Amino acid sequence: MLRFVLRRLAILLGALFVSSIIIFLALQIAPGDPVTTLSGGRSLPPEALENAREQYHLDEGPLPRYWHWLTGLIHGDLGDSIVLDRSVATAIGERLPVTFELVFFAGFLIAVGGIGLGLIAGLRRGLVDHTIVLGTAVAAAIPSFLAAVVLLSVFSVQLGWLPALGAGSGVVGRFEHLTLPAVALALAGLAVVARVTRVSVREESEKEHVETALARGMPNRTVIRRHVLRNAAIPIATVTGITITSLIALAAVVETAFSLQGLGAALVQAASNKDIALVQGIALVLVAAFLIGNTIVDLLYGHLDPRVTPGARAE
Repeated sequence: MLRFVLRRLAILLGALFVSSIIIFLALQIAPGDPVTTLSGGRSLPPEALENAREQYHLDEGPLPRYWHWLTGLIHGDLGDSIVLDRSVATAIGERLPVTFELVFFAGFLIAVGGIGLGLIAGLRRGLVDHTIVLGTAVAAAIPSFLAAVVLLSVFSVQLGWLPALGAGSGVVGRFEHLTLPAVALALAGLAVVARVTRVSVREESEKEHVETALARGMPNRTVIRRHVLRNAAIPIATVTGITITSLIALAAVVETAFSLQGLGAALVQAASNKDIALVQGIALVLVAAFLIGNTIVDLLYGHLDPRVTPGARAE
């Protein structure tokens, strides 16, 4: 276990380092000048331009700028945001709760709805199975931005059941404002999890040891719990974990559509304005969250199946 954790930590640090280099180089190649954001498109005196470039180290070359950012990161300083005129750490701290709550809400819908529908479709053949398969096929083909537009048009504009924009305040207000964004974000992932769960449950139900247990008179509910669900848990947990952790990166589109001030919306704005420090800071958070989520899923394997040892080599 210790070796597994240390290996994952090394992978995390390596992924963060490589991703920071790729993002930094991509922003250098992208057209535009960060100073334009500071000036708002207006012409500034040469002294003001020089001071702005010196303040954000824009007067230095790409390599010194990256080294300055990296050394600051080692000391816990992510730099300052040009767009928001504050430290990157403060900007991330202000927007992280909205993104976390949105992803948690959508992840809950995926885990409960996806696994639940998959179990029903896998255990009940006929019309119920065909209906769930058809519905999940349609849901998987709908992009998040299209789902957001449809949900806004139907449930906010036409029916007026739920608010359209903003994150709301308080427990009830936050729940009402995040319901439509969470559904739009979770729709495609829920369909994928449901279909994988259905296939896994169906495969386990048709194996010989399950048929033997039923032939011996073991109750159907006990057979499903002990022999079907337990053996199908690994692939279901894998696809569910990957789907939920990937929501962190996909949340940008939904946050923009619903005017949520989260990390995704800030990332889109920062990238368009070449706010290098903010883009890299948010990217590090997203990459770290994705890898940590996958590590948690790997650790769950040992609890789902005692035969699985985290970090062990396959025989």
